[in-house]
Amino acid sequence: MISEPTGRAAGPYDAAFLPRLRMSFRAVPEPVTEPVAKFGGQPVWLDGPAWPVHPRTGEPLVFIGQFRVPGDEVRLAYLFLHEEGMVMGGDTPEDGEAVVLVQPGGRIPSFASIGPPGTQGRTLWRWGPDHAEVPVEWLTDLTPMPPELDEAANRAAAFSRWLRGGGPKADFPEGEEPREFLGGEAVYPNDQAFGIDASWRFLCQFEDRGAREEDPFFLNFGYGSGFVFVSQDHLEGRFMWDCS
Repeated sequence: MISEPTGRAAGPYDAAFLPRLRMSFRAVPEPVTEPVAKFGGQPVWLDGPAWPVHPRTGEPLVFIGQFRVPGDEVRLAYLFLHEEGMVMGGDTPEDGEAVVLVQPGGRIPSFASIGPPGTQGRTLWRWGPDHAEVPVEWLTDLTPMPPELDEAANRAAAFSRWLRGGGPKADFPEGEEPREFLGGEAVYPNDQAFGIDASWRFLCQFEDRGAREEDPFFLNFGYGSGFVFVSQDHLEGRFMWDCS
């Protein structure tokens, strides 16, 4: 199952893709080579390798995962992040420390630095025995969001919209809302998409994790979430992270 473009979104606070689909992770017996959503492993390039590097040091960024961009054509958004002191990504969406590449036919962001042919960095990992960093790969299944969780996310988005002055008064959302999904309206920890203007469309979000041995991978956003966006024409991407 995959969401479909709505054609109605006006920016990162609207639902650019529907329905909202829940993300879950499934271990793979062998490396993934198909253009499907996943975390870790190696990128399944559709236009050929283009590994981003840090714009100042030249160090390859860490491959986090790839996500299906809804639409008639099979298109992937690849996420790469700089890791410094185990904190992922940079201070702003356009500092070159977080790069989203879209293939096929995508545009490389103007701030991104692509390494020379053959460049390859490390991939997503988890903690292993004796604090070893073990590379991982997880298929990302997309399934219908349970109605009660979908409604909880909508209530949270409506409350955030009111706080930003972009909608009618809404009650404070009670209970837990989902934090890992593709499509629908995002649930922002601090009610807005920092550094992301109205030209970008929300694609998906996911939580950080990694402190527990059973966690599938390590991501550090300060106990927050990461958010992937695409342009109106689905050919360029951005990433933002935020914490409560």
